[in-house]
Amino acid sequence: MRDGFNTQETWPFECMRCLHVWEEEYVVRHLMDDYGNEVTIWLRGGVTVQPPWSGMSCPGCGAYHVTSFPTGYLSRHPELVPVPVPVPVPEPVVEAPAVSAGSAAAARRVPMTRAPLPGRLLLAVGLPVALFVGYELYENMTRVVHPH
Repeated sequence: MRDGFNTQETWPFECMRCLHVWEEEYVVRHLMDDYGNEVTIWLRGGVTVQPPWSGMSCPGCGAYHVTSFPTGYLSRHPELVPVPVPVPVPEPVVEAPAVSAGSAAAARRVPMTRAPLPGRLLLAVGLPVALFVGYELYENMTRVVHPH
């Protein structure tokens, strides 16, 4: 390899599954060999990697269905960059302090709150069960007994 130069490129990406938006910094090394062929090497963090359009996966959900924007697109459209939302920290369940066995305060405890199941899980489990039960009821109600 003879002549070459490096460029710094920032590639913005969006995951088509979870809609996560992020940017990756690359150093692009452009080299020319003794025969006049141009070679391009992509580096991220000093390590040789595939070009950004090849095999990028989402750091949020791991999906490979990722699209990229033109370089500098997110700096011109900051409304696309998601604002980090603080994650609420669940409060720990605190038990009432132990008191003598005869007192009413010993029987009282702070109520535990149950985490709600996600709606999609309930739909995925409940809908097939409801359809099955409904079908069985329909079949049993419409079954005609034929005497032999």
